[in-house]
Amino acid sequence: MFIISTYGLAVVCCVITMLCWGSWANTQKMAAKNWRFELFYWDYVLGILLGSLLLAFTLGSVGAEGRSFLADFAQADRQNIWSAMLGGILFNAANILLGAAIAIAGMSVAFPVGIGLALVVGVVVNYLNAPVGDPLFLFAGVGLVMLAVVLNALAYRKLASATAGVSTKGLVLSIVAGLLMGFFYKYVAASMSADFAAPEAGKLTPYTALVFFAVGILLSNFVFNTALIYRPFVGEPTSIGAYFRGTGRDHFTGILGGLIWMCGMSLSILASEKAGPAISYGLGQGATVVAALWGIYIWREFKGAPKGTSALLNAMLLCYVIGLAVIIMAR
Repeated sequence: MFIISTYGLAVVCCVITMLCWGSWANTQKMAAKNWRFELFYWDYVLGILLGSLLLAFTLGSVGAEGRSFLADFAQADRQNIWSAMLGGILFNAANILLGAAIAIAGMSVAFPVGIGLALVVGVVVNYLNAPVGDPLFLFAGVGLVMLAVVLNALAYRKLASATAGVSTKGLVLSIVAGLLMGFFYKYVAASMSADFAAPEAGKLTPYTALVFFAVGILLSNFVFNTALIYRPFVGEPTSIGAYFRGTGRDHFTGILGGLIWMCGMSLSILASEKAGPAISYGLGQGATVVAALWGIYIWREFKGAPKGTSALLNAMLLCYVIGLAVIIMAR
């Protein structure tokens, strides 16, 4: 199977992860004009599963190092399979709240607040589980990211206080999503062998872990998203039947979003061996900067905000960029 051999290449992969994780929500924004978020999300989940299978039968099944996907699948220990699936269930619970927050408050709020909190929680949890990297640099970077989260929340509160129809519900959903999302990566990392080239018996290779992770997302979606279809956070309830009335473009947009996200997740997981789970996850969550730029400058989500909001947003972006640079220096 294909593995990453150097720390430099691992950092490059984390940067690509950042771009993928920060950009997938554009597909949700594109579909939002005539396609409910809850219906979009079904295709997004199918895209994640499809991406994991494509990777497993291509990059996960070639090369001399590690175990091929089918061989790894056959020898996998049940406990490790469950750990990867639990990661998918936790991710889905958090991500569906994040998607709802995007639908209400936009990318420039949901990502900096939700994913910023997920970065803080995730770096701490993953570092305690596998302490790789200089803790001084690592937690200094986390502190700057936390400051960026606070600045973004203040900017959104200014917008909400001055603009009719802007609700704080999106901010609350972002916070809950971030707190939940900080824990999923730990369980996926725990399911995998520490040595990708010569994996331990019973442990999973990254590609097999990603497949079971995606299966966990799909199975939990029958509970989480079905509930949301009939009891949405915003708008009128819809139905399962409405999903089958979507156009090919509607379905393709959601699947594309899932494929983009899974591309980022796979590179983050592959990079974790050389960079360490805390640094790999932390850098990937630099997606907050990418998503904020999309939301602020392309989708114009802060249009009409009162004076002083731009200064808060610029300070937020600066704190994120410096914080991520410090996290890179931790290894």
